[in-house]
Amino acid sequence: MSAAVKLGVIFPQTEIGTDPIAIRDYAQAAESIGFDYLLAFDHVLGANAGSRLGWGGAYRHTDSFHEPFVLFGYLAAVTRTIGLTTGILILPQRQTALVAKQAAEVDVLSGGRLRLGIGTGWNAMEYEGLGEDFSNRGLRSEEQIEVMRALWTNDLVTLNNRWHKITDAGINPRPVQQPIPIWFGGSDDRVLRRVARIGDGWISNMSRADGRASDTISRIREYGIKEGRDLDDIGIETWVSARHGDPDDWADEVHKWTDLGATHISINTMGAGFTSVQQHISAIRDFANYQGLGA
Repeated sequence: MSAAVKLGVIFPQTEIGTDPIAIRDYAQAAESIGFDYLLAFDHVLGANAGSRLGWGGAYRHTDSFHEPFVLFGYLAAVTRTIGLTTGILILPQRQTALVAKQAAEVDVLSGGRLRLGIGTGWNAMEYEGLGEDFSNRGLRSEEQIEVMRALWTNDLVTLNNRWHKITDAGINPRPVQQPIPIWFGGSDDRVLRRVARIGDGWISNMSRADGRASDTISRIREYGIKEGRDLDDIGIETWVSARHGDPDDWADEVHKWTDLGATHISINTMGAGFTSVQQHISAIRDFANYQGLGA
């Protein structure tokens, strides 16, 4: 494995529970083992599948989800070095200036450790509940990024765009990072073009380094070249699932992803049958040992 590859853990959102001590212990264990970052998924509302005929989506009202910015504010206080990544935050279902403010606050409190992974999501029910338009979410997210970057890097902002109007105002404090890195999740071709045009990286939703993954990464590189981007400036992030195989298999999958050009690889321990925080910690330690991290 290339020494440049960063290794992370996927915060076991739906399985870790609500004990703040257990959450602290997990994050501190990941940091002490040597992981570069912790990535958290995001959903605000969970659907009641019982009242929706044919509901096929994941993350129902029975699935626990810690809100990423609040979670990261807590983790910023109990860790020192591990990066904090949203993977992904559903940006268009949120108010733009508020996200810019919350992200800046996390970045300040963590000493510049936030990486903001964003996406458009698939769940129209959440958009309805949060009062945002599901139909224009892709285009609106592009403008949201422009607005957030302006707020992060300027004392005062004046703009009047299609969906945003700010008149001689700004956020304070502004983030440590100028600006906070923004990575895109999703594999739709429109998303890949946004990655190449305005993104700092791409977060894969594929758990296997197969032909589909190879094709997707190739397209990002092709679009990046057309945009005149230095491809070294576009990160590639993915994950390995602990539910498949054993640590030898995980290591093999890491090598396959590395060969495809992945720069960030994390271990996802959800869905592997673990029933305690300590089992999740043991699994990430096994993964780390096979990648040469010291415990």
